[in-house]
Amino acid sequence: MRICDILDDRRPILSFEFFPPKDDIGFWDLYRTVESLKPLEPSYVSVTYGAGGGTRRKTVDLVARIKNDIGIEAMAHITCVGASKDEIARVLDELKMQGMENVLALRGDPPKGQDTFLPTEGGFAYANELVSFIRDRYDFCLGGACYPECHPESPSAASDLDNLKRKVDAGLDFVITQLFFNNEQFFAFRDRAEKAGIDIPIIAGIMPIQSVKQVKRFTQMCGVAIPGALLDKIEAVEDDGEAVRHVGTYHAIEQCNALIDGDVAGIHFYTLNKSDATRQIYASLGVRDSAGLQR
Repeated sequence: MRICDILDDRRPILSFEFFPPKDDIGFWDLYRTVESLKPLEPSYVSVTYGAGGGTRRKTVDLVARIKNDIGIEAMAHITCVGASKDEIARVLDELKMQGMENVLALRGDPPKGQDTFLPTEGGFAYANELVSFIRDRYDFCLGGACYPECHPESPSAASDLDNLKRKVDAGLDFVITQLFFNNEQFFAFRDRAEKAGIDIPIIAGIMPIQSVKQVKRFTQMCGVAIPGALLDKIEAVEDDGEAVRHVGTYHAIEQCNALIDGDVAGIHFYTLNKSDATRQIYASLGVRDSAGLQR
């Protein structure tokens, strides 16, 4: 089912993101993890896309198995990194043959060891170019990325919003935010986007904190701020992994409840391939039925 149709049918929708492991053992471990989430009835599951061809084959295999074998709607990530237009088209053709209906179109981060993004010869330099390419040739439901706290490469929030508008105008059906920990920034961003004429659903990206070192690395890379009070709490228990996860899960539960109260279109959990924290958050929010989320 197309995610845009799910969004038309019920809100908020809840979803999970995973990345494909590099080896077969990890692949099947992850498959079983996703399979175990089926009773939660997520609206969809997304699978990331490795640069340079490292995990592209596994991304296609995994989303196909999630949709066709497990019976959960799935979305494959597609990036501009390390691929020409023809190579991207071959991946899209295969996704179509596998019956996939949803794609998340991203520019992607520079490969490891590169400070700036350099387009592949015969490829795309910007996400809006990729979106236009897919929209002109395929009938996928298309998602994209957005940044409540501004993309780290953008010179200003206004410039970043202009870039988002170009992607939306190129044919996006919905967008998912970068992770964030401050709901006020999300709601302010949503208001700015609406005033800029961006009228597609904005899904909130939430990452439960698993470790202090890890979240600091991610937030530095993504240009995301950790609120001072939250940072104090996790640093106070930094040497106790279970306590850090407890603080992170509780904060995510509070975030999600407030987002739902604020009429968010959906919540997308960055699981880091770990389901325990996400399960706890999901359970705290209520159960799903055909009418959506009950609290």
